[in-house]
Amino acid sequence: MGEQNSGGGKKPAKVTEAVPVKKAAAKKAVKKSPVKKAAVKKAVVAPKKATAAVQAPAAKTVAPPKGESHTALVRRARRINRELAEVYPYAHPELDFENPFQLIVATVLSAQTTDLRVNQTTPALFAKYPTPEDLAAANPEEVEEILRPTGFFRAKTKSVIGLSKGIVEQFGGEVPGRLEDLVKLPGVGRKTAFVVLGNAFGRPGITVDTHFQRLVRRWQWTAETDPDKIEAAVGALFPKSDWTDLSHHVIWHGRRICHARKPACGACPIAPLCPAYGEGETDPEKAKKLLKYEKGGFPGQRLNPPQSYLDAGGKPAPPLGAG
Repeated sequence: MGEQNSGGGKKPAKVTEAVPVKKAAAKKAVKKSPVKKAAVKKAVVAPKKATAAVQAPAAKTVAPPKGESHTALVRRARRINRELAEVYPYAHPELDFENPFQLIVATVLSAQTTDLRVNQTTPALFAKYPTPEDLAAANPEEVEEILRPTGFFRAKTKSVIGLSKGIVEQFGGEVPGRLEDLVKLPGVGRKTAFVVLGNAFGRPGITVDTHFQRLVRRWQWTAETDPDKIEAAVGALFPKSDWTDLSHHVIWHGRRICHARKPACGACPIAPLCPAYGEGETDPEKAKKLLKYEKGGFPGQRLNPPQSYLDAGGKPAPPLGAG
């Protein structure tokens, strides 16, 4: 992959051999401290990098990045991103949108629900209110009825109507393409702003959602818990040009394999680089059953995904009420 494996993928240091002992003494020592069979079964080893199809790999020991230098951390972090880029070459934002206005509204609606539920709801919303001017002048009760499936529909209705009014009144009906302008809009923070900048305007940004926060701490890229500090710490490890794709890779991995409650460690393609290997299911066959979305044989989040996703075997999500 160009750079050598550092940190999590580093081989353990060679141990100096002890002075030889007599066979009788060795046997006596073994009898005094027998190794329990149960302990052997629980020993955790990480597999080699799996292929993009997430096949069951052979065993390989993981060396945790204790005392890892900053240079080694940078190399390990960038290698993880390269590995994930091979597994998810078609990674993309999982909200359906056709323009910056649709993306910013969908991103606000995605709070405390899934992208799938948002994608199933927004077609009716944008059919009735295709522009910021239309949504700004909408009847709140009618919008609430459309947004009801997303949860917290009253608060979200207030947010998207207020957001639309801000776009109309402050920016002439056009979604701004600068961070400092986007965060002035009601309900728009840095996370939402970077989603819009990176995916609607092609301007690099790191999207620090719950998946991103969980994974970068598991990988020991940073110990920060504040999203803004995480953004700064992780951003310093990568060239700015990598930020948007990095966000997609990490978020996709968090949704599909490295789950919050039970990570599918035995099916993870970056296990040799992960200091948290073993927190989840390590048996390859059991881990495969934990995979979500297209790698588990299920549709992804978008009703209208990019062609590259479909070409890779991904499936579009069903519309609201289907199945």
